[in-house]
Amino acid sequence: MGPLVELRYPTVGELVSAARALADASPGLCVLRQVGVSRAGRPLHLLSVGHARRAVLVVAGAHANEPAGGGTLLALARRTVRERELRDGTSWHFLLCADPDGASLHVTPAPRSLYDYHLGFFRPAGPDQPEWAPSVLPPDRLPPETRALTGVIDEVRPYLQVSLHGTDLGGSWVQLTRDVPGLAEPFAKSAAQLHIPVETGASDAAGWPASGPGVHVMPAPEAAPAYPSLTDDARHSTWYHAHRYGGLTAVIEVPMWASDLVDDPAPHPDPDAAMRRLADRLLRDAGEVRRVLEEARPRHEEADGPLLRAAAWGLELVPGLAADLVRVPPADGTRAYVGSVDAFARRVPLRAAAMSWRALRGSDAGAAARLEALVARWSAAFAGRFRARWVPVDHQVEHQSRTVLVAARQAREQAR
Repeated sequence: MGPLVELRYPTVGELVSAARALADASPGLCVLRQVGVSRAGRPLHLLSVGHARRAVLVVAGAHANEPAGGGTLLALARRTVRERELRDGTSWHFLLCADPDGASLHVTPAPRSLYDYHLGFFRPAGPDQPEWAPSVLPPDRLPPETRALTGVIDEVRPYLQVSLHGTDLGGSWVQLTRDVPGLAEPFAKSAAQLHIPVETGASDAAGWPASGPGVHVMPAPEAAPAYPSLTDDARHSTWYHAHRYGGLTAVIEVPMWASDLVDDPAPHPDPDAAMRRLADRLLRDAGEVRRVLEEARPRHEEADGPLLRAAAWGLELVPGLAADLVRVPPADGTRAYVGSVDAFARRVPLRAAAMSWRALRGSDAGAAARLEALVARWSAAFAGRFRARWVPVDHQVEHQSRTVLVAARQAREQAR
């Protein structure tokens, strides 16, 4: 895909401008159109390249705090315009940003550290996330972003939907709604070439079958969840909407900061004891954030805003999640899995503290100072524990792009 140069994450406005330029330069090949509006009235744009009936849909920006996908989407769009063979029997459709409202609130396009990243952090509550909303809300309450996304799936009927995701710190992994034979080996090769660890025990895929290291296939509906207290279920997300047309979804995760601790397949010496320690720390850290918020007594309009609503939603998950870590046998006894759960358990209170700080810094200086101190301390501890090293943005984009192209090729062969 050409020489690698350090980039920064594009904004939604930059993505739209770049997509418009592609459409203007190739009007017979590309179409840019609006396919919906967000809750706040922001447009959702779809760029289509090619006219073949068989389609690939690429979705970026489903989580505002995972910005690599926008750069990957743009790189892929430019490549599908440039390389005719990618359009041989396949049209490509790119949803530029599934959650433009969320993207407007996450404000670290070029973070210098985990602390810097969290000072601009936003990730909406589960019911407000376009892909996850169907797993926690009835159909008549789905947000317009979800309806726009499922409407695009209904229209283009993709044999492959790719959802571009990312993690703040860890490794790369893939989640599939149905297996794609032949994906695991090139995925691992790409990661190795770009010095990105493969997260072999991702907590997001706990208990799922693996078709290769870091490539996880979502379990059958009757499979028991690894964390029973979490109400959201991937099997009810928009990822499965493509199945009604014979398609499947690949969710491709790439890290901003890498840690070589998440690809260690060696058995952990005592995973049960480790889970107990992680549960205790999760409860303790969440309690610190909760006490600050209770003492601050934010005004009603602040409590109802997206930052504090998302923080409160995360904190509400903590008691059940901590209990799951203790009650449920670990889904995987490897060091990689324990490390992934360690990272997950750090994120929940850290993100709650960061969003609460952003919400209160203009109205309660004392509470904001305490919250910022927590963000600084926990960010440093997170980075230190996992020996975080920055993954250049162009490497993140290159790895995701390679994985998308392999998945599209292999899924097309499978669909024949």
